[in-house]
Amino acid sequence: MTRLCIAGATGWTGRAIASAALAASDFQVTGAVARSAAGEDLGAVVGRKPVDVRISASVAEALDAAPADVLIDYTHPSVVKANALAALERGSAVVIGTSGLTADDFTELDAAARKAGKGVVASGNFAITAALLSHFAMIAARHIAHFEVIDYAKAAKPDSPSGTARELAERLGDVRKPQLDYPIEEIIGPSETRGGSVNGVQVHAVRLPSYTASVDALFTVPGARLVLKHDAGTDASVYADGTLLAARKVSGVTGLIRGLDRLIFDQG
Repeated sequence: MTRLCIAGATGWTGRAIASAALAASDFQVTGAVARSAAGEDLGAVVGRKPVDVRISASVAEALDAAPADVLIDYTHPSVVKANALAALERGSAVVIGTSGLTADDFTELDAAARKAGKGVVASGNFAITAALLSHFAMIAARHIAHFEVIDYAKAAKPDSPSGTARELAERLGDVRKPQLDYPIEEIIGPSETRGGSVNGVQVHAVRLPSYTASVDALFTVPGARLVLKHDAGTDASVYADGTLLAARKVSGVTGLIRGLDRLIFDQG
């Protein structure tokens, strides 16, 4: 039985994960974090029967009151790193679904996880379809020199690019830097129209109503195009399966793994 603490348990995604975890036979939810609902019963808040798990105002408070094997974090970019470090200090592995962390943040978390002898699994998107897109995109980048990423999200999304697109671009750039046939700095007109560079990969972020979370990875050769697309709707349950899969596997990890696809395909 894996003991879970869920940070951001009353948010759009966190609520779906908490509900799925409470229904799973191999998890025991021992704590939850949401400042706006501190003191309330988790089960009642997420629409299930009361479970006698009181929501705490902070990760440290929750883990000090009830130790957990794994912290799942779906909070905010401003607090996620501190939450993860607090969990590692208390002997918990960590699954991070919150976007907005930088490459330097991940380096720090990897070092802290290795020092603690624990695992951290971070993914910009825990949907299985997004994991498959990432897996296929890494293969495509080994064979195709021209590629870019388009990121779509709701108009009010605070981070740009999204965690999904940022992670994808960073990892694609590690496979190879894409070929640019015309230098960005020599563009006639606003260079911003060519997107932003993430690890050498051009990323274009669209922020408009009706989008939830979508990403396109475009690979082209003269005369042909390959478009890999992940398109999520308004049902957060698509993220619950992948997140709980990571929570089941993170105990076998030491250090940081970025990307659900790596956990699936590299770890077996």
